[in-house]
Amino acid sequence: MCGIAGWIDFKRDLSKEIKQMEAMANTLIPRGPDTFGYWLTSDTAFAHRRLAVVDIEGGKQPMVKTIEGYNYILIYNGELYNTEDLRKELISLGYSFSGHSDTEVLLVSYIQWGTDCLDKLNGIFAFAIKDERRNIVFLARDRFGVKPLFYTLTGSSLIFGSELKALLAHRLVKSEIGAEGLAEIFALGPARTPGHGVFKGINELKPAHYMIFNKDGLKIQKYWSFVSRTHTDSIEDTIEHVEYLVKDSIRRQLVSDVPVCTFLSGGLDSSAITALAAMDFHEEGKGRLHTFSIDYVDNDLYFRPSAFQPNSDAYWIKRMSGEFNSIHHCIKFDTNDIADALTDAVKARDLPGMADIDSSLLLFCREIKKFATVALSGECADEIFGGYPWFHRDDLLNADTFPWSVSLSERTKVFSNELIEMIKPYEYVKQRYLETLNEVPALQGEDPLEARRREVFYLNITWFMSNLLDRKDRMSMASGLEVRVPYCDHRLAEYVWNIPWHMKAYNGREKGLLRKALKGTLPDDIIERKKSPYPKTHNPAYEKAVGARLIEILNDKSSPLLPLVNKKQIEYMISSKSDYGKPWFGQLMAAPQMFAFLIQVDFWLREYKVTIV
Repeated sequence: MCGIAGWIDFKRDLSKEIKQMEAMANTLIPRGPDTFGYWLTSDTAFAHRRLAVVDIEGGKQPMVKTIEGYNYILIYNGELYNTEDLRKELISLGYSFSGHSDTEVLLVSYIQWGTDCLDKLNGIFAFAIKDERRNIVFLARDRFGVKPLFYTLTGSSLIFGSELKALLAHRLVKSEIGAEGLAEIFALGPARTPGHGVFKGINELKPAHYMIFNKDGLKIQKYWSFVSRTHTDSIEDTIEHVEYLVKDSIRRQLVSDVPVCTFLSGGLDSSAITALAAMDFHEEGKGRLHTFSIDYVDNDLYFRPSAFQPNSDAYWIKRMSGEFNSIHHCIKFDTNDIADALTDAVKARDLPGMADIDSSLLLFCREIKKFATVALSGECADEIFGGYPWFHRDDLLNADTFPWSVSLSERTKVFSNELIEMIKPYEYVKQRYLETLNEVPALQGEDPLEARRREVFYLNITWFMSNLLDRKDRMSMASGLEVRVPYCDHRLAEYVWNIPWHMKAYNGREKGLLRKALKGTLPDDIIERKKSPYPKTHNPAYEKAVGARLIEILNDKSSPLLPLVNKKQIEYMISSKSDYGKPWFGQLMAAPQMFAFLIQVDFWLREYKVTIV
């Protein structure tokens, strides 16, 4: 994985802008700690930071190929999982290759097929190609937005980068936020409207979109979307095909020239990845697989089962590690560790995020990086197969809003009247929700309940999953760790999209279809284990710690947070006993996470010198 940055302007000379490009690229050093590369011409400035994973020598960037006297220059962040399939096809068309990197295969794919190359790619990517023959710059992002790509148009310049911080390092880009950006943070956060960059004038290229920039301006085009059709496969054929796609995706994503490991919680999703990875290691003579789990000091003393977290992971992790002979590492953090890392998590995400759900993952990735460079994780299975409570509970399924954030009042009670008047949170959330529903590819004649579930699946994939992918990318890449997400394979998602609910909920279970498909791969007790989300700390010392830090902020008259919040209400919440059972976002973010989120907002406004306009 890597970090990319660029500046395109057909009306000025960029050939001497090395210092500006270095400044942008230097913000991305954690993403690409290994090497720096750049390409400068009169109208194009590319910079690249590399984390070497495949073809350490042959995959250096920017990569240049010259065909019939014209240069094609690529900067790329990502990984292709069908590299060898594409290479064979391109060789049959007369191309030759100097190395075995997916970078070279991607560049030659564009040279051969142009923008249609995107239809052939199976992977996670964000890239830019300067095509000197057509005098354009072509930028694209993978189907689910696993890899990020932000951009801004200012005057005649297109400026882009892997992270917001890269753009903010450009002298033409200002750190400003308006009412809409504040609404993104306070009314929707830590989720974010697809394509929204929060900072004024900054956008994100949406997943499954590409852009072409030339002297005539910017053109953006969608190249992929779900297609709704009647599912005609039998239940037996459906199970067999899901099993094939899941296993094929996992095996493809184990390819690497550097050490690979897996996240292991003992749940269905990570256990399937671990089982298949361990089998692959054994078959290929790679030794024993390293697996990693996260926990918190004294969590065993304070954990209480709930509808969102029915049991803890420790027993199940030991069960899986023993069954598949992995070398397991259980990494524990104390309350002060994750509270201290809240600010580092903001710098990784460039925005306030999921509080300690972010900071704990950041610390976890830092520890894993000591052992490996690539990890496989179980994200996205819940969104693709329907694992969350809001797929199964009628009140959440039929909520006329985003089902992971049904109680907007839990947020607005900490807002100042001025903020409420400025961002109009209820209207803003409703607008974004209805906009998304209008995008859902409907199936004519579908049963109303099945149609509603299709809407909820679409909401989850385009919003909730995107937020978790943002989190995983930023926290892992801030540690120089590449994390792959096999359940995000578009072939799997396309197939499961049209499978009716009675099959997805096979045997009346959440992700019942996936459970059945993994029968024989995993022990039966692992298959039957009830879903439990990413672990968080239940130690009351954490709530006490973040509450005390937030009080310090509220008592600091210079705090930029003060005009935005209801100080008395927050003080009351800190002094009273919090309710862990009513999350205000997702399954994990309750009162302690609200306190931590506000700490992150205060830090972000100061650290990024944000001006509210």
